[in-house]
Amino acid sequence: MTSKSTKPATPLKPTPELWLETGLFRSRWLMAPFYVGLVIALGALLIVFVNEAVHELAHIMTMSPEDAILMVLSLIDLSLAGNLLLIVIFSGYENFVSKIDTGADEDRPSWMGTVDFSGLKMKLIASIAAISAIALLKAFMQLAEGNDVDDRHLTWLVVIHFTFVSSGVMLALMDWLAAKTDKH
Repeated sequence: MTSKSTKPATPLKPTPELWLETGLFRSRWLMAPFYVGLVIALGALLIVFVNEAVHELAHIMTMSPEDAILMVLSLIDLSLAGNLLLIVIFSGYENFVSKIDTGADEDRPSWMGTVDFSGLKMKLIASIAAISAIALLKAFMQLAEGNDVDDRHLTWLVVIHFTFVSSGVMLALMDWLAAKTDKH
């Protein structure tokens, strides 16, 4: 029976290059406070959401259908912003700082740990485009109700939404082309 002898790894001698690389690698932890700040922002967004819901629900019995739709759109808008924050917090932390170890927790979202930088870009631009679409829809609903809507404001909403959608299409096209090219 032959046994393989395993040689202990030779310790690396401290060199300026090793110190630099170790420092650069550990510097990723400087991003952790940013993600904590985003969690605080998510809490602030929750307070705004609850405040908006309570304020609007107080008038639910006298709301027109259009006002009810606008209320729902506002709440959807806030929840999309919250989703956007979660995507950035989880994906950013896992991609740039450290893996989130939740073990075999059944509540772990299926996309966690699988969203790379390319996927993060697409989720971000899709959320931003949806938020801008809601802002545009709100403006058109106000216009349909006979409210004054500034033409310049409406034009900018359309231009901005078109820019987000075009950016999303271009990012998707670039990712598709990158996936199609041979990697050497």
